[in-house]
Amino acid sequence: MFPSKTLLPLILIALSAVDASPLSRGSGKTTLSFATEINGRGTLNIVEKDRARAQAMKQAAHLGKRSPSLPITNSGVTYTAEVGVGNPPISYKLLVDTGSANTWIGAYQLYTPTSNSGDTGNNVSVSYGSGSFSGEEWMDTVQLSSELVIDQQSIGVASTSSNIGDQIDGILGVGPVDLTIGTVSNTHTVPTVTDNLCAQGTISEEVLGVYFVPASSTLSNGMLTFGGYDSTVITGSINYVPLTSTSPASGYWGIDQSIAYGGNTILSLTAGIVDTGTTLILMATDVFQQYQSLTGGTLDSATGLLKINSTQYDNLQTLTFNVGGTSYDLTPNAQIWPRSLNTAIGGTIDSIYLVVADIGTPSGSGLDFINGYTFLERYYSIYDTANGQVGFASTAYTDSSTN
Repeated sequence: MFPSKTLLPLILIALSAVDASPLSRGSGKTTLSFATEINGRGTLNIVEKDRARAQAMKQAAHLGKRSPSLPITNSGVTYTAEVGVGNPPISYKLLVDTGSANTWIGAYQLYTPTSNSGDTGNNVSVSYGSGSFSGEEWMDTVQLSSELVIDQQSIGVASTSSNIGDQIDGILGVGPVDLTIGTVSNTHTVPTVTDNLCAQGTISEEVLGVYFVPASSTLSNGMLTFGGYDSTVITGSINYVPLTSTSPASGYWGIDQSIAYGGNTILSLTAGIVDTGTTLILMATDVFQQYQSLTGGTLDSATGLLKINSTQYDNLQTLTFNVGGTSYDLTPNAQIWPRSLNTAIGGTIDSIYLVVADIGTPSGSGLDFINGYTFLERYYSIYDTANGQVGFASTAYTDSSTN
């Protein structure tokens, strides 16, 4: 992880505590809205941070640990939830992450036990590459909204933590439950909030739907749906693909896909992950080099991104991700960083930057790509724990030219 003074999130997506479509408890699914905000406190090299996240994930798997990697360690795009803990609930600001599964608090605001709180007596310790937190595991009531209340949720209470970020209290982990293996003493796995919402009948399916809107859009909001997906924002059919069996991608929301540029394959079918905590689209070094050569981009020292001129932009070809036999296209506009946000990452106003970056290792590692936020803002994503699959669908922003 990086020192907290360098963790200046570029885009903070705040998850609202108000339901977009109020539903009764146990009615099947609940959709929450979140809004995009621009944080003008400073700049950061999002490539370095995304690459560090990828390397931490690989290292954890190679060490035989399934410790998750936090989005704050390397992501320029994060979203947070105001989560109530206890009875009456006390509000904590937590990062929401599909790449981790432990839920914990106490990094900024200290935990205050209430009438429902109970110390399990077990220790919790999670390493995140260059940072960590440790403390005790408690059982408590967790309230994501008035309709999403979890009884007896296991949460970590940090006694020590490092490099979590300014005024961030902890993490709301919605990744695969196996990411919790080995993190809590005397415990094999720790049920996630999604696990318990389903087990307690609040939602009918252990499914999470994520809808991002491009940060440059005039409607800077999105939705997080527990227990299903929001059909009102999907414009095409949903196509599912089984989770990959290839390690280390198999420890996360991993899928198999190939990638083509202008109709020519640059990455043959291989394993990687889908990750809300990664800002960019990361590709294996040799694949990235092909993409750089084909686009004519040059590395920009200020942002770490590939930079192209207007003529090269006019000549950009479609970038296609083939997942389970279905093609997901990124138009030329979808391949560039929002120009209205150039200065927020240390770039210049009129420059054109590409959102594809080098993952830092050659292909064949078992985690050769990460489809991050800049992919997910163009396609609705569904994380289906019960059936071991990930789904994608087009939205109104799939082919938009908001960047």
